[in-house]
Amino acid sequence: MSGRTGSAGRPLVVVGDALLDVDLVGSASRLTPDAPVPVVEDVERRERPGGAALAAVIAAAATSREVVLVAPLDSDEGAGRLRALLDGRVRLIAIPAGGGTAVKQRIRVGDHSVARLDSGAPVAELGALPAEAADAIRDAAAVLLADYGRGTTAAADVRAALAAARGPVVWDPHPRGADPVRGVRLVTPNGAEAARVVPDVPGEGLAAVGARAEVLIGRWGVGAVAVTMGARGALLSYGPGAPMVVPAVPVTGGDPCGAGDSFAAAAALALADGAVTGEAVASAVAFASAFVGRGGATAWDRETPDVVVARPGAEGVIARVRAAGGTVVATGGCFDLLHPGHVATLRAARGLGDCLVVCINSDDSVRRLKGPSRPLTSAPDRARVLEALEFVDAVVVFEEDTPSAVLERLRPDVWAKGGDYAGADLPEAAVLRSWGGQAVVLPYLDGHSTTALVERSRV
Repeated sequence: MSGRTGSAGRPLVVVGDALLDVDLVGSASRLTPDAPVPVVEDVERRERPGGAALAAVIAAAATSREVVLVAPLDSDEGAGRLRALLDGRVRLIAIPAGGGTAVKQRIRVGDHSVARLDSGAPVAELGALPAEAADAIRDAAAVLLADYGRGTTAAADVRAALAAARGPVVWDPHPRGADPVRGVRLVTPNGAEAARVVPDVPGEGLAAVGARAEVLIGRWGVGAVAVTMGARGALLSYGPGAPMVVPAVPVTGGDPCGAGDSFAAAAALALADGAVTGEAVASAVAFASAFVGRGGATAWDRETPDVVVARPGAEGVIARVRAAGGTVVATGGCFDLLHPGHVATLRAARGLGDCLVVCINSDDSVRRLKGPSRPLTSAPDRARVLEALEFVDAVVVFEEDTPSAVLERLRPDVWAKGGDYAGADLPEAAVLRSWGGQAVVLPYLDGHSTTALVERSRV
């Protein structure tokens, strides 16, 4: 499963167990007289694709690339309803199967599940993998294996086709499924799944998650493991050495059902589009956060924003925050000698949103504004100091005397300046208003300035 070239126009292929998910949603205002259980009334039936089928439709809604679903499918009523839900969204290549379609029915009162009713054989009876499916897997821009424990991953012909895939493979495992095929690019267990496979590791918290990921890479013989941690984001490990942790953007409310499918689908799409593994995981965390915030699997057929492939620098930070519906804050200045006044303003600015981008004047720009003796510190060094602050997400250097041009490019939602501008008409305010942004003034820590520090140093 080596690198690929010329993936433009080639499909994303999703392989795995397709389910039919049903929500029976009603209201409840009383308990039954014979047991302490609610009486659910005025029930509305809502059907959607589940399992690998959900991952496929999520991916299809987020890309112009064709998405192909290869999945076992019976000929029963549930399979007919599932085919109807998929029609026009993904291209289905069915593997002949018996055992009935797996149907999972959630009984819900408002946003809360009361009970779940499952039907269909625990393991499907798979027929032979169609040649069309094997060809699609081999030639795909990327492959996503969405395992739901019904036997697809154990089929010898399916595993052989996955091993022959020319594009990167993302494997979303299941406790009842087979181990990943050796050599896949990325495996995406959640924390509980990783703990089941590797229960005894030293340490707690991130240390334990990282240790499990490292063990899994060696045990499975895969390129990388990204352990998803819900609201805490994901930990990506390539084996020995420090793992990368991608924090999730906080979301309020939402339904976490389907979050893992959305993460794996976004990672596979990013790899199909040429991202490296770390970029794919970063974009998948942002995508999954946005997916949960929009309502999760219950909102499967709503419009889905484009997958954002993580990019370096401020643009990448802004893209990830915007993909999750967050607020982008920017501030600016020379920041020649960082002092407590700067720190107070930067910390306050970060509190206004979900990321802070600091725009700093270049060395030539500082000389034009402050005189030939400034700056005292070069722009690269000023940027490094600012980037080391936990409340600064990115730094941009601009050449002009004002940040108007860089603001036009970044288009933050909020532009924040220190309180020494209180009552003044900020020159950036008009620029922000042109796209609906807001310029604000923050409280200033009096008695601190770079100029005063320089003068005192000369005494």
